[in-house]
Amino acid sequence: MRISLLAGSAVTVLILAGCSSTSGTGAGGEEPARVFATPDGPGLSVAVTEDALVGHLEQLETIAAANDGNRAAGTAGYDASVDYVLSQLESAGFEVATPEFEFDTFEAQTQILSVAGTEIPVFALSYSPTTGAEGITARVVGAPPDADGCEAADYAGLDLAGAIAVVPRGVCPFGVKQSVAAELGAAAAIIVNNEPGPLDSGTLGDAETGKIPTGGVGQDDAAAVLAAPEVTLTLDTTTETTKSRNIIAQTTTGSTENVVVAGAHLDSVPEGPGINDNGSGTAAVLETALQMGSAPEVTNAVRFAFWGAEEQGLVGSTEYVESLSDEDKRNIALYLNFDMVGSHNAGYLAYDGDDSDKVGEPAGPDGSDGIERTFVERLADDGVTVDGTDFDGRSDYGPFIEVGIPAGGVFSGADENKTAEQAEKWGGTADQAFDENYHTDQDTLANVDRDALAANGAAVAYGIGVYAQSVEGPNGVPVGAEREAARADG
Repeated sequence: MRISLLAGSAVTVLILAGCSSTSGTGAGGEEPARVFATPDGPGLSVAVTEDALVGHLEQLETIAAANDGNRAAGTAGYDASVDYVLSQLESAGFEVATPEFEFDTFEAQTQILSVAGTEIPVFALSYSPTTGAEGITARVVGAPPDADGCEAADYAGLDLAGAIAVVPRGVCPFGVKQSVAAELGAAAAIIVNNEPGPLDSGTLGDAETGKIPTGGVGQDDAAAVLAAPEVTLTLDTTTETTKSRNIIAQTTTGSTENVVVAGAHLDSVPEGPGINDNGSGTAAVLETALQMGSAPEVTNAVRFAFWGAEEQGLVGSTEYVESLSDEDKRNIALYLNFDMVGSHNAGYLAYDGDDSDKVGEPAGPDGSDGIERTFVERLADDGVTVDGTDFDGRSDYGPFIEVGIPAGGVFSGADENKTAEQAEKWGGTADQAFDENYHTDQDTLANVDRDALAANGAAVAYGIGVYAQSVEGPNGVPVGAEREAARADG
């Protein structure tokens, strides 16, 4: 799971509506026909079991172990993950496509910030240009108090030529901040976190956006950096273009004017096997597809998507949405996103479709509130009280809501801390991250909360099944002329 912008090129347009086959019947030693679940919310939620989900995670962990410990996009581990999901879908009768796209990979070999002989932790923002191994030594120019560095006027009266600009996080994307500094002649930029902790997962968006070397430092280190007459910044980085694939499979039954899209990103980060992030979401979506089958008795077609290069900036999902015609977008009723559903110190969260929490980004497109209620009500039936989580752009729903498609889903938390109130409700440890193994080599099956995996997995299946049967009603989304109007207003 990662926030970023697109960094790729064209992708084949794909709206699946093809023929599919079913498993062989028992005659002549053939395998017996697969038995599919009742394709509605209750039927699918019962059919998607913890054992089945764990079985998929075991396979993904085995794949990672055989491929340098990860399943990152552009690697053999990712390709093997694609092959696994592909084979599973085909076994359930789906016709499957794997459209290819290009994206940029980024690696930082050296990350050092030296201030008066003392090294301060610094992290290169993805797609930062390199300083070279020798680094850059230059004077420091900080953005004035209360300035955000999002426009040249913020530096009025200051000389940034050849300097290292120091600017706070917030208000506009990192890419904008470094571009403004670059236009004013800065040699490099340092972004200071606006909350406790390191700024260790930022991005400039894509390689084209990166103008000057840019790193992030923690809030507590800002004073030392700003007080120094000069600093030495070494961000020895490389960016390369490579290819990856999405996986798309759609039922041959149901209306193609109200398509339900359910997605999860398949790739891990290079640092680990990605069994919670996002093997867990992948397992839940995949098992739901396997239980539903390719030709279920549904009102609306269901399209299952497994995205590549999410960790590189939502590239696969962005490429896919951008490849769709206006009509194709209108025919998508809603998008359900599942990214991390078995976190070690699990939360029970649903995307805040109505912005009732008044935190961060505004409400999702019309209908997102109903999707939130669907998941809140389903988990409440299991005795679980659900909190909201902001549509902050950190997962693959981002490209869909940008074009007005309502979205939602469940989430068990990433690097944010669980509050004392949440620990009281759900168990676990307060004031620790929902997933302390996030983006590390410890994101393994042993560190997946199986109770959360089972509960959320059932909720995933339930939500897909509910909307497969109807996208209308009190928890529905706009249809027909109402959809046209809602998306035109957006």
